[in-house]
Amino acid sequence: MKFRSSEILSDPVFTENRALYKSMGFSDEDLKGPLIGIANAWNELVPGHYNLRQLSEFVKKGIYRAGGMAVEFGVIAACDGQSCGHNGMKYILPTRDLIACDIEAMVEAHRLDGIVMLGSCDKIVPGMLMAAARLGIPAILLVGGPMAGGVTFDGRKSDSTSVSEAVGMLSAGRISKETLSMLEDNAAPSCGSCSYYGTANSMGCAAEAMGMSLPASSLIPATSSARSRAAEETGKRIVELVREGVTAHDIITKDSLENTAKIMVATGGSTNCFIHLSAIGNEIGVSPEAMIEIYERSSEKIPSIAMVNPASEYDMEDFYRAGGIPQVMKELGEDMDLSCMTVTGKNLGENLENWSSPFGVDRRVIRSKEDPFCKSGGLAVMRGNLAPGTGITKPIAMDPSMYYFSGPARIFECEEDANQAILDGKIKEGDVLVIRYEGPKGGPGMREMYFAMKLLYGKGLSKKTAIITDGRFSGTNNGCFVGHISPEAAEGGPIAAIRDGDTITIDVENKRLDVDLSQEEIEARLKDWKRPPRKELKGILGIYAKLAASAAEGAMMKI
Repeated sequence: MKFRSSEILSDPVFTENRALYKSMGFSDEDLKGPLIGIANAWNELVPGHYNLRQLSEFVKKGIYRAGGMAVEFGVIAACDGQSCGHNGMKYILPTRDLIACDIEAMVEAHRLDGIVMLGSCDKIVPGMLMAAARLGIPAILLVGGPMAGGVTFDGRKSDSTSVSEAVGMLSAGRISKETLSMLEDNAAPSCGSCSYYGTANSMGCAAEAMGMSLPASSLIPATSSARSRAAEETGKRIVELVREGVTAHDIITKDSLENTAKIMVATGGSTNCFIHLSAIGNEIGVSPEAMIEIYERSSEKIPSIAMVNPASEYDMEDFYRAGGIPQVMKELGEDMDLSCMTVTGKNLGENLENWSSPFGVDRRVIRSKEDPFCKSGGLAVMRGNLAPGTGITKPIAMDPSMYYFSGPARIFECEEDANQAILDGKIKEGDVLVIRYEGPKGGPGMREMYFAMKLLYGKGLSKKTAIITDGRFSGTNNGCFVGHISPEAAEGGPIAAIRDGDTITIDVENKRLDVDLSQEEIEARLKDWKRPPRKELKGILGIYAKLAASAAEGAMMKI
């Protein structure tokens, strides 16, 4: 069989290329291929990636056993958790596109035959999937797995975000400094992606639902020996995919993206998944409008059948032991397109045919679609005179009493001002915080209003206030919020017209987000609107601000 790599490794004209490989110890037998890249986002900054160096050795073992040649290279990876609440978060979303470009360049420059992508966290997984969709070669994604749950706090196993909630509690006099210190030491007891159903684990589950990861692999705990076995099997399968001629273009399709959206809606995944799926869809020519139709259709049709932190006290290990993504797929049954191809070389239906959870099914975590936690989906697209493009919310992580919330606007032109107002006790029950100029272009970088939501929770205001923003939210946020508002303020969207005291209404059941102004009043205010000045942007932020698409389109860099 002739491989892509044979174009250079079998042609005498490119003998120098062979010599360069031999300078690193590769043999003639190695150079027969197939040449399998391992795009490894390991580093010592991101807890979710800390075990990837070890996992890559098991991937190599599988590649070698299947007759392939493994070549590993590094990929950048930044930690959302370490970047929340400060300017560092502006860089996080742009890294998604950098990762896609990074992998594309390495694969094409070296004519790799297939690629295993090792990454676990928020922007790394979607960036890798964008690369796979762009390249269209055989590809598999392997995540590092969730970390263990922490010490019990506030009625459940804690996680890293419990510490942020505790900061708000300390500010409100609800806990002591000693309790906060104890939590700091015990909330995140191992490496791995954070133990709640945030963007990292949501996107890992999305990769599995899409067919780009091995079945039942996304939720294996980071410290489990099963994780190493999954890594070895991943290495073996990528060589087989190359020989079988099954590529990412056979797997990442409009239908598989719709399957993925359904799983995210059914499980209450992160709101960020919508912009990431749109960006992946863009790589294969699925329009933003078509993706929004998929989200709206899924939200209307698919019930909420899984409840995981932040929607409940159950964490990712509980979700794994309850049956994980395969069990959710089985419960949805014919609502899924079971004909979609996967990295096993079989379709979804064939993968599920004889599958059963080794731990049984925990109905506290995963229910049947006939007995759902909620008849509507866990994620929803909002419309209205404040969101003529889109807004996104997460009903499954919201107390039902907040499904209809109306109150006076409190305007903040950046995240930091909102956070300080909360800490200073300036937010009252009934307020709707409007945090704007945090969109893709306006931020730039579309920061997450994670910290503001956590501070409101710690202050005891999470069921008494709401936040709307053209920025994003973390997958761990719960409470009444609408993010991804499009058009954004920096583009002259209606959110730029709101003033302190205007009445904002969030109506989740009717999927509406409105301000108590007529269209004529909004347009009159916007006639006098000018984009606030900001300092000159350089580097990646300058590039991103110029090229970023809207949140409704996926917030990717458009050329």
